[in-house]
Amino acid sequence: MSIYSPSSQSLTLRPVAEPAAPTINLGALIGRIEEAIGEETVSIRTDIHFDIKASNARKSRYLYELTRALKGAREGAVPVEHRDGLIRLREKLADNEAAIRAHLSAVNEVANLMQNVIQKAENDGTYSAVEFGYGR
Repeated sequence: MSIYSPSSQSLTLRPVAEPAAPTINLGALIGRIEEAIGEETVSIRTDIHFDIKASNARKSRYLYELTRALKGAREGAVPVEHRDGLIRLREKLADNEAAIRAHLSAVNEVANLMQNVIQKAENDGTYSAVEFGYGR
């Protein structure tokens, strides 16, 4: 890259350093993501007070960091020393997905049970037209 030097009347060619891209330790990042995913999976299965919203925000931030770290890397061009970490991460993500699906299924089942109870309570005749002398 070159820049114009106002102290001279002509264009001065001089190399200008490109801004350095932030260096991210990919191994450490993969480790942090693995830890976060593992904690979320265990918490979904065991902690009824688990803050899924905060966990999703953390996962989104890590996904952004991972995307930036791998930006420009060709498909399959991940350094060999990180492939095992990415394979482990993929396995943890599959386990996490199964836990999330089970959690959502349980929430759906409870919601359906509550809906059925409400419908039965409304249909038990307590507030029917017959009780109020209508419909006879």
